[in-house]
Amino acid sequence: MDNYAIIFIVGGIIGGIIIGFFIAKALEKSKASKLIANAEIESKSILKEAKSEGESIKKDKILQAKEKFIELKSEHEKVIFSRDKKISEAEKRIRDKESQLSSELNKSKKSNQSLESKIKDYDFRLEFLDKKQDEIEKSHQNQIKQLEVISSLSAEEAKAQLVESLKEEAKTDAMAFIQNHVEEAKLTAQQEAKKIIINTIQRIGTEEAVDNCVSVFNIESDDVKGRIIGREGRNIRAIEAATGVEIIVDDTPEAIILSCFDSVRREIARLSLHKLVTDGRIHPARIEEIVKKTEKQIEQEIIEVGKRTVIDLGIHGLHPELIKMVGRMKYRSSYGQNLLQHSREVAKLCGVMAAELGLNPKLAKRAGLLHDIGKVPSSETDVETPHAILGMQWAEKHGEKPEVCNAIGAHHDEIEMTTLLAPIIQVCDAISGARPGARRQVLDSYIQRLKDLEDVAFGFTGVKKAYAIQAGRELRVIVESEKVTDDKAASLSFEISQKIQTDMTYPGQVKVTVIRETRAVNIAK
Repeated sequence: MDNYAIIFIVGGIIGGIIIGFFIAKALEKSKASKLIANAEIESKSILKEAKSEGESIKKDKILQAKEKFIELKSEHEKVIFSRDKKISEAEKRIRDKESQLSSELNKSKKSNQSLESKIKDYDFRLEFLDKKQDEIEKSHQNQIKQLEVISSLSAEEAKAQLVESLKEEAKTDAMAFIQNHVEEAKLTAQQEAKKIIINTIQRIGTEEAVDNCVSVFNIESDDVKGRIIGREGRNIRAIEAATGVEIIVDDTPEAIILSCFDSVRREIARLSLHKLVTDGRIHPARIEEIVKKTEKQIEQEIIEVGKRTVIDLGIHGLHPELIKMVGRMKYRSSYGQNLLQHSREVAKLCGVMAAELGLNPKLAKRAGLLHDIGKVPSSETDVETPHAILGMQWAEKHGEKPEVCNAIGAHHDEIEMTTLLAPIIQVCDAISGARPGARRQVLDSYIQRLKDLEDVAFGFTGVKKAYAIQAGRELRVIVESEKVTDDKAASLSFEISQKIQTDMTYPGQVKVTVIRETRAVNIAK
């Protein structure tokens, strides 16, 4: 019984599964038919919408095409209108030209007619004049024959007598003429010399050269000022000690003022500041390094300036030492006038004047350029020798010609003039220095006073450097720490001030500052 029950149950289960399978199939089939019907309905609706959308797109495109056509048509009409307008204007101009040409043709016809009538009149008058000329010739021949009969002389004999008398008269007149002109030349010789000088000056265009005692160093922003000053002013003190230039940092935007009477010091300070600001590393050790490099650069620039000067003036074969002296003149002044510009000007004036007088202009230029080289002494012992004599000695030493050496030494009458170049150099030097604004005696005496102020400090033991700043109102003295103690520095400041007070004449007061700096330097290897 139990087995039959199990079989019955199993059979019922299998039958139920089979029946469920067929029922599921039937349901799936009915669901699929519904989905197909729905899909057909949806596809029809989509087709309908697509047709309607296509119709609307078609209408829009047709409208856009029509609008584009209208727009193109209007543009085309505008182009055609502008072309028609240009054509009508061109036709108008052509008509105006035709009318103008016709009027000019009429004028030319009238001018030709009048010219033909004048030519006819001229031919008639020319023929009449020829006839008159023939009549005059015949009358003249008749008169000559009558005179020959009356004077019992032929025409040739009378002409010979007349020539002899004219010769005697011409000789007398010529002698008187020459005598008068010789006397006039003696009287006007000075006037002619002035004329040559004036012509020479007029042919040389020069600028008025005035040396300043201040240079302006431009910076990009005011933030750089703080870096240049440094902590508690150590950087600016280091720059002033290394270069001898007073650095003025005030409220002037994007600018620092460098003050010094020596243009070489100012240029070294300006270039050093430029390098330091560009590099960005600004501290005392770097400052000293840059200043030393800049001094070497200035020496090289002096040589380049000398070379450029002699090339510009067309002077060849100059000794390298003389070229270097010419370059040094750029940083020197004579009574406020830049020495190099003065010498170039004198050289040009000498060349022109020598050419006017028939002398060698190249030799004159050479002497004019070198006439003041004695003003750039290479040592303190050379200062005592007059600059004209010193320049002559240097020129002789470096192989210059005797004419050039004599012109250099005699241009201030220290020696006798033996060549014609010497008075030319003297005259051209006076011309260059006498121009209005070329020189300023006040500036020269001011610079000399500052130099004398520095020389007073150098007269004391232990002084390493001395700089006159603040237009001579302050003397800054740097001493050697090994030779001068702190107590000695105070007494040295007092002694220098007393020396200045007794030996020099100056306006106002002079502040003497003695600086003593101790350095400990070791090298790690």
